Amino acid sequence: MLDNILSILIFFPAVAGIFGFMIHKDSMRAYGVSVSIIEFALSLWLWYSFDNNVSGMQFMEQLPLVESFGISYLLGVDGISLFIIILAAFFTMIGIASLTDTKNVKNMIITLLMLQMTMVGVFAALDAILFYVFWELSLVPMLYIIGAWGGPLRIYASVKFFLYTFAGSLVMLVGMLFMAYFYQQATGVWSFAILDWYRLILPENFQLWLFAAFFIGFAIKVPMFPFHTWLPYAHGQAPTIGSVILAAILLKMGTYAFIRFSLPLFPDAATFFMFPIAILAIIMIVYTAMVAYAQEDVKQVVAYSSVSHMGVIILGTFALNVEGITGSIFLMIAHGVVSGALFLLVGVIYDRRHTKLMSEFGGLASVMPRYATIFGLMMMASVGMPLTINFVGEFLSLLGFYQQSHILTLLAGIAIIVGAIYMLAAYKKMFFGEVTNEKNKNLPDVNKRELVALIPLAIITVWLGIYPKPVLEPINNSVESIVQLMHDKSITDEAKSRIPNLVKGAATSSKEAH
Repeated sequence: MLDNILSILIFFPAVAGIFGFMIHKDSMRAYGVSVSIIEFALSLWLWYSFDNNVSGMQFMEQLPLVESFGISYLLGVDGISLFIIILAAFFTMIGIASLTDTKNVKNMIITLLMLQMTMVGVFAALDAILFYVFWELSLVPMLYIIGAWGGPLRIYASVKFFLYTFAGSLVMLVGMLFMAYFYQQATGVWSFAILDWYRLILPENFQLWLFAAFFIGFAIKVPMFPFHTWLPYAHGQAPTIGSVILAAILLKMGTYAFIRFSLPLFPDAATFFMFPIAILAIIMIVYTAMVAYAQEDVKQVVAYSSVSHMGVIILGTFALNVEGITGSIFLMIAHGVVSGALFLLVGVIYDRRHTKLMSEFGGLASVMPRYATIFGLMMMASVGMPLTINFVGEFLSLLGFYQQSHILTLLAGIAIIVGAIYMLAAYKKMFFGEVTNEKNKNLPDVNKRELVALIPLAIITVWLGIYPKPVLEPINNSVESIVQLMHDKSITDEAKSRIPNLVKGAATSSKEAH
């Protein structure tokens, strides 16, 4: 079964979703939870069977699809993709278990299972066309979730989300076709396998153009400044489960794709664009943090803070060294856990009051102490407090970029402090002081169903903040092989000096640090 475990992880939710049409709507929630628990158990089995000492791809599957053009069904995972797949399975399970929408709950669960297929497919695909198919397919369920269950501006938000990401993907597809063409010119055979493309060394001017094509597709997905304008609408109008999945998993497709495609394929272009991208990342961190501070809607505060933290992930990714990239991948997982939990928490209070305006609350700590405690923990994790999960990723990301630029890292570090200001301000408005609104005096605290979703997230937040080694070690091994590949492929002196050569012993200090 391990030979096909990735195919099972991809297609089991979709097949279960199709069978879901035959399940009675009253039994659909139990069915959805059962399917997602099985999927999550399979993802944990994948982790259990994963060899931490192997830096390359594991559990690979290959089936030719269009042999004349080298398109194949090619799957595999390494330390970079393993934990994002587990995160996708985990949040689908948490999301279905905590569903509060009663309108067309059957359709919602089937849509979530279809979305899960596309998410796992993106992170397991090693063929560019297969990756692109799953990447595009993920838009359809999300479009439906926002458009069918969203707020008053849901149609505008869903169409804007679709058009932005679809347009960026088309530019990325052109880049993929050019990569396959260059591979054919160099070897005489067509191939869309990413691992084959890794062996291709391109002239710097080709790298710059291709990097730009891939960058547009990935940057819109992240979303990087100035391509971020679709996200606040999508988050603001999406139902709670839509925001959770979007923040926890879908945004990670862009940052993951930078590490899987842009860095190893175009190391010289990545070095060339390093500082412009770092400046965009710092603008992301500062600008969206200031916008978050100005919000009156708590969900928009979390949405803008989500963009701000994605800026730190981008900064770590373009540190182009082991510490930075390892930190950025760990921060992807941390950001998924913390922002997903914060959106769930916003959903909890929205279910009770049907408003997200912070001015409507105040003094909730005395009315809902358990809710206030979990919210406080997640808020502290979001601002990167030591011994919480975000701190590990942010520290490593900034440590990595510090080796490239002390000044930009200092600016990014100061910018993260702004994040603490708006989160603490939001928490103060909602939870401290007197209960002035009569409607808040008898609000019920979190119930058992909500605790089932929130307590595991709280445990993970603290556990991986104190002891991140089980996750960091496999990530680190895979990142080392990517960084070494980038160094070996570099053709400019600038790239050679910026990207460390781990064979000469640079890896030793990194391993000791972890």
